[in-house]
Amino acid sequence: MAGGKMKKDKPQRGSSNVGSNHFQGGISFHKSKGQHILKNPLLVDSIVQKSGIKSTDVILEIGPGTGNLTKKLLEAGKSVIAVEVDPRMVLELQRRFQGTPLSNRLKVIQGDVLKCDLPYFDICVANIPYQISSPLTFKLLAHRPLFRAAVIMFQREFAMRLVAQPGDTLYCRLSVNTQLLARVSHLLKVGKNNFRPPPKVDSSVVRIEPRGPLGPVNFKEWDGLVRICFNRKNKTIGSIFRQKSVLSILEKNYRTLQALQLSEKAPSDDIEMALDVSALGETFGDLSMDADDGKDDDEMEVDDGDAKRADFKEKVLTVLKEGKYEDKRSSKLAQADFMHLLALFNKAGIHFS
Repeated sequence: MAGGKMKKDKPQRGSSNVGSNHFQGGISFHKSKGQHILKNPLLVDSIVQKSGIKSTDVILEIGPGTGNLTKKLLEAGKSVIAVEVDPRMVLELQRRFQGTPLSNRLKVIQGDVLKCDLPYFDICVANIPYQISSPLTFKLLAHRPLFRAAVIMFQREFAMRLVAQPGDTLYCRLSVNTQLLARVSHLLKVGKNNFRPPPKVDSSVVRIEPRGPLGPVNFKEWDGLVRICFNRKNKTIGSIFRQKSVLSILEKNYRTLQALQLSEKAPSDDIEMALDVSALGETFGDLSMDADDGKDDDEMEVDDGDAKRADFKEKVLTVLKEGKYEDKRSSKLAQADFMHLLALFNKAGIHFS
């Protein structure tokens, strides 16, 4: 269970909410808010063991719920900072550890984890509501100073997208963006019956280890390129960049930048833009993010009768031919390929933001 967004319930007269709420110690859990408590103690032990927690670690836990995982984390590390949005759970957590030797090593922050300023931590261990998976992942990866690792429970399909490699069916923009910033590995599969109440789908625990400094990467440019490529990931790169909608956006950027050539600071030097890692996670809420638009390439091609557009189209295709990307597919390209392709476009004065 985790510290995501929570709306106040409006009790209806005559309604007992049977079937939608589950109880533990008098507290009701709400599936709609992503409240699924780990009830299997062996699984809790396994997660803590696989996390590789050191006795000196400050641990960030997101969504401690009633504290089943929290207790094991407190026993393993130096201290735990728990972020919880539900005031009922905050009170239960405080009651559970009040008067115990562990209480002075637990700090509870009540609030939405997506809106909180996170403090320093060495490692994050969390069982989160699935609806905040993407924005939380990229918020963590944008956190400074860098932490050692995050061990997080995700919906299984989301988890498998995180770890997917070029050529895998689930390889997508989420895979590319995450693996640009971190090493990601699958730790274990978790059946839905390990939770109270049980979610509708199975889960997986994933380990995320942030990479060191990447150098001058403009993440908005990067995501602009990757977004275009994975809109139709099984098409060739050449056919994707022949689409009228794609060429129109790129040409507009190109003409705008030409008009601003005398500007003191070029977009590629914009530090604030380059550091906007968290923006990569803004539009991953829907797992079906690589859907084909259903239109044939011929329907989307630019009319070559327009001289200016034809010249720009040729400029774009020349970049693809020089890099030998025209006949390749996004679903087969690794981070290094996308980085190289972005560099070639930028060298030709073509930008994606």
